[in-house]
Amino acid sequence: MTEAALYLIPVQLSDGELSAVLPQRNLEIVGGIKHFVVENVRSARRFLKKCNHNINIDELTFYELNQHTAATDVESFLSPLEQGFPVGVISEAGCPAIADPGADVVAIAQRKHMRVVPLVGPSSILMGLMGSGFNGQSFAFLGYLPIDAKARSARLKEMQHRIVHENQTQIFIETPYRNQSLMNDLCRLLPENQKLCVAQDITGTRESIVTKSVGEWEKTNSTLEKVPTIFLLYKKRAFMTKIRQQTENEQKKT
Repeated sequence: MTEAALYLIPVQLSDGELSAVLPQRNLEIVGGIKHFVVENVRSARRFLKKCNHNINIDELTFYELNQHTAATDVESFLSPLEQGFPVGVISEAGCPAIADPGADVVAIAQRKHMRVVPLVGPSSILMGLMGSGFNGQSFAFLGYLPIDAKARSARLKEMQHRIVHENQTQIFIETPYRNQSLMNDLCRLLPENQKLCVAQDITGTRESIVTKSVGEWEKTNSTLEKVPTIFLLYKKRAFMTKIRQQTENEQKKT
């Protein structure tokens, strides 16, 4: 039996076997929930069917939480939890409440001192950072960059400032069909020695996590797939490079 709590249920990032990215405990918990706060009802139903082919979808209640949801409606989504029933939160992909409207219902649950239980699952933001080789102690996820050319250029300059002065990895995304357009802008607007990691289709069959300098990316003239993609920028501080070189020189002497 699933205990009463607000469960944050991760969803796979790409098609494939759930067992490859989600632990069995998640599936067991999901099986005991009848009330779900979801970003999209259709995709949530499809995900739940993958969790349990025998699940009776008609017995479930869905509350849709997205950009069209009135703020005054969100608190009512937690009514089942107040009555002692578990409630699950499901986003379109990855971990709910991370760059996701699910954060709104979690904030209300915390304010009401309700139990919140995040479940283990894939996060493209963290997995992209893990595979990039960039600074994982200080990083910022900025969502989508501005579409306006002038505003986009200004945002990239701001990100470069943070990299240099705060030693902070910058992470952002783009709509899949605009991946190549963004890549072209990055190669045009960023210095050649700027490190850029492009992480595509994480956990999927076309997974690719590659870090190169902007100059190297430009020379390879790669065409990006129209799949979910995370972009990361970073550049090691000069003094860190100097320390590494000194350490390597000392090791050679010994």
